[in-house]
Amino acid sequence: MTPLQWGLLLLGLALLVALLLYNVWSTRRQRPRRAQSADAPAAAPGAEPGSRLDPVLGQLAQAQPVATAGAEGVPDLPKVVQAQQVLDERIDAIALLHSDQLVSGDAVLAALPTSRRIDGKPFYVEAQNLQTQQWELPRAGERYQSLRAGIQLVNRAGALNEIGFSQFIQRLDELADSLQLRPEYPDMMHEVARARELDQFALAHDAQLSFYVRAQRAAWSPGYLAQHAARAGFVAGALPGRMVLPAQSSGAAAVLVLQYETQAALADDPEQAVLNQFGVTLDVPHVARSERPYVRLRQTVQQLAQSMEGVVCDGAGTPLHNDAMDQIGAELEALCEALQTRDLAPGSVLARRLFS
Repeated sequence: MTPLQWGLLLLGLALLVALLLYNVWSTRRQRPRRAQSADAPAAAPGAEPGSRLDPVLGQLAQAQPVATAGAEGVPDLPKVVQAQQVLDERIDAIALLHSDQLVSGDAVLAALPTSRRIDGKPFYVEAQNLQTQQWELPRAGERYQSLRAGIQLVNRAGALNEIGFSQFIQRLDELADSLQLRPEYPDMMHEVARARELDQFALAHDAQLSFYVRAQRAAWSPGYLAQHAARAGFVAGALPGRMVLPAQSSGAAAVLVLQYETQAALADDPEQAVLNQFGVTLDVPHVARSERPYVRLRQTVQQLAQSMEGVVCDGAGTPLHNDAMDQIGAELEALCEALQTRDLAPGSVLARRLFS
């Protein structure tokens, strides 16, 4: 072979090797990043390994505490859940139910309707404690003389209308007949007008803010995302593809919710699933201002974007810079002030009921 032929042969072999190396590099680059086995998923304080956590409705949760083992290895009994007042005239239409004689809490509980919702609105019955004179949810073993029932005027499904109020009255008639009570109903037109006014306010002051992080280079596996989210304080949620950042106070709603594709979370081999984007959501009326929710949302997405080589953007895919985030923060601060003025402070039970 001539020197020219040898040169062409070597050049062809070099090009072939370069092409193979490029294909290997490109394949590795496109492969989703996987979690490092050295890190274990974060768990909520006091939670068992592998347990899941999701936000609950604070004082309305009425969940029994988990029993813990005492010094002798005998589990402690769960603490008694205190009766709670739920109804509030600011967001509920309330009807009084009078009785000429004492009514047992067992009878009240037995007479309650199976469904606690009317026209998509929560429906509650409370009884007045004879000793404390405070309204509470009926309890077995207690005796009451005065009861009241209420239906929520507004939630995120809309305002209570005349049809819903009529169904509320019908439900109360059935309850009053079974317990021999005398109902005292509020005026329907007045309550419906209140519902419409409150609904207009809620529509103008509701905010669920989502920031997204998109991959700039290699995609991520669900495990890789969960690992970085755990370092930022997130714990596994109750639903696949969902993680939550718990609040500092017990029983409060989660500060932030991280969500990614459910299909990727349920994949047969999650490490082979590909994620190019995830979202972090703040439900503004549900989180107390003391938690600094927007500041933590902003810091969290920026931290995750930096550590995972992503970019922070809005729902349309437009990158979000500091000046845009500053403007959003100022608008949210004004919204929170308006809620506070209306006695619907973010994170309060009333705000969480209204914006549910």
